[in-house]
Amino acid sequence: MDNQDIESVAGSKSAHAKTDLDRAAPGMVEEGVMVTLTNEENIRIRRKTDKTILTILTWVYFLQVLDKGVLGTASIFNLQEDTGLVGSQYSLVSSIAPIAQLAWQPFSAWLIVKVPPRILMPSMVLGWGVAAASTAACNSFAGLVTVRFFLGLFEAGCMPLFTILTGQWYRRVEQPLRVSIWYSMNGTATMVASALSYGLGHIPSDVLKPWQTIFLVVGLITIVSAPVVYWKLDNDITSARFLTEHERQQGVERLRANQTGASSYDFNWSHVFEVALEPKSWLWVVMALLPNMGSAMTSTFGPLIVKGFGFDAYQTSLLNIPFGAVQTVVIIASCWASYKLKLKSAVLAGFMLPVVTGIGMLYGLRHDDESNQGPLLLAYYLCAFLFSANPLLLSWVVGNTAGAAKTSTTMALYQVGTSAGALAGPLLFTAEQAPSYLPGIRAVLGLFIALVGCVALQVLNLAFLNRQHSKRRVSNGKSAEVQDRSMTNAFEADGKVQAPMSDEAAPFLDLTDRKNDEFVYIY
Repeated sequence: MDNQDIESVAGSKSAHAKTDLDRAAPGMVEEGVMVTLTNEENIRIRRKTDKTILTILTWVYFLQVLDKGVLGTASIFNLQEDTGLVGSQYSLVSSIAPIAQLAWQPFSAWLIVKVPPRILMPSMVLGWGVAAASTAACNSFAGLVTVRFFLGLFEAGCMPLFTILTGQWYRRVEQPLRVSIWYSMNGTATMVASALSYGLGHIPSDVLKPWQTIFLVVGLITIVSAPVVYWKLDNDITSARFLTEHERQQGVERLRANQTGASSYDFNWSHVFEVALEPKSWLWVVMALLPNMGSAMTSTFGPLIVKGFGFDAYQTSLLNIPFGAVQTVVIIASCWASYKLKLKSAVLAGFMLPVVTGIGMLYGLRHDDESNQGPLLLAYYLCAFLFSANPLLLSWVVGNTAGAAKTSTTMALYQVGTSAGALAGPLLFTAEQAPSYLPGIRAVLGLFIALVGCVALQVLNLAFLNRQHSKRRVSNGKSAEVQDRSMTNAFEADGKVQAPMSDEAAPFLDLTDRKNDEFVYIY
C-alpha cells in the first residue's frame, strides 16, 4: 500500500478504517470534533497512567524475575541432593525455561495481538505462579524440568507484552524512563531473592524443606497477584477506568504523535512479512542476542570469577550483593540519560564502553595476584553496565515500530534473540577454564565490541529510512520535514494543541511504520 492508498483509506468511510478509528477514539471521530490538551493536563494524565499502569508493570515484572531467579538462591539449601540431581541435570533444569520461551515466541506474537492485555497478563501471571509454587512438590529431575518448562512458557510473552504496553500508554520520549523502572526489577529481584531465601531458609519445619518453603511462598504471592492485575489493568487508553471520559479523549490526542497505530485485535499477516524483509528487524535480533549472551559472564559465572580473585565463599556472596545494586542504578541512569538527551543509540554505545573497559581489565589483569583484587573487583562492577542494554534496546525497538501485528512480531523476534543469548552464553565458559575463565571473558569482550558496531549500523539504516520517508512526503505533496512531537518533553511549546480527530487519521489506523510516511524513526 503506497501513501496515496493510505490517504484514500484515511479519508474514506470504509468499514475497516471506521473500525480502527472507533477503537482508537470512540465518540471522537465525528467531523469537526476538537480536543484541547494543555501541557499541565498532559502531565496529569501521565501521572495517573504511572500510578496504575506503571505500578502494575513494575510489580508483575518483579514477580517474573523473582520466580525465575529464585532457583539459584534456593539451590544452596540442598535442592540438588533432595531431588536426586546428578551430572549436568541442574544445568538442564536452569536452561529449560529459556528453551520454552524460545519455542513459544511464534504463538506469543499471535496471542499478544488476539487476546486483550487485561485477560492475557493475569492469565500469564497465574500460570507461572502455579508453576513456581508447584516446584515445592517436585522430588525428581523430571518434575523439576516439567514445572520449569511451564514457568518459561507462561513467562515467554512477558517482556514483549510489557514493551508493547509501554509503547501504547506513553509518548515515545517518556518510554525509556518507564522501561527502565520496570526492567530495573532485575536488580531489585536479585537482591530480594537473596534476602528472602536467607530468611525463609532458616524457618524450622518438619514438613517442608527450606527450598520448598521458598518456592511455595514466592509462588503463592504471584498467584494472589493475578486477580489484582485483572482488577486494575485496562486494555488501552480509550477504556482506562482511572481516567474520566474527557481525559480518555485527551489521552488519545496525547499519543497521536507516536504514529504507532491503534490497538487492533486483527492479526495482519502482511505485517509479519514486512518484519521478515526489513534489515532493521534482524539487526534488533542480533542486538538482543549479543548482550544477553554476554550476560552469562556475570549471571552464571560471575560468583565463580569473583571467587577466583582470591576471596572465600562468604566474601564472594557479600561482594555480589552490591553488584545487584549497581545493576539497578545503571538501568535507571541509562534510561534517564536517554530521556534527557532524546538519544538511544549514543547512550547505548556510551554505556557499553565501561563494559568493554571492565571486560578488558578482567582479561588483562592476573587473577592470581592478590594485589590486583581491588582493580579486578572494580572491573567486575563495571560489567554491571551491560544491563543497560536491554531496556535501552526495548524502548528503541518499540519506538521505531508501528502496526499491531508488526510490533508483536518484532518483539517476539527480540525475545528469540534474548532467549537464544541466554542459552548460548554459558557455552562460552567451561569448567576447564576455572578459576580465571579467560577464554570465555575474551569471547564476551568480542560480543560487546560487536554490539557497538551493530548500534552504528542501525543508526545508518534508520537515517536511510527517514530519508526515504522524506522523499515520499515530497512526492505526495507534503513538506519534506515533519516535527516529531512525540520526542518533545513538553506536550506543546505553546502549551496546547487543537486538532480535529477526522484529520491525520494515519496514527489511528493499524498502519506499519513503513507504510505511514508521517512516521519518524528515532535514533
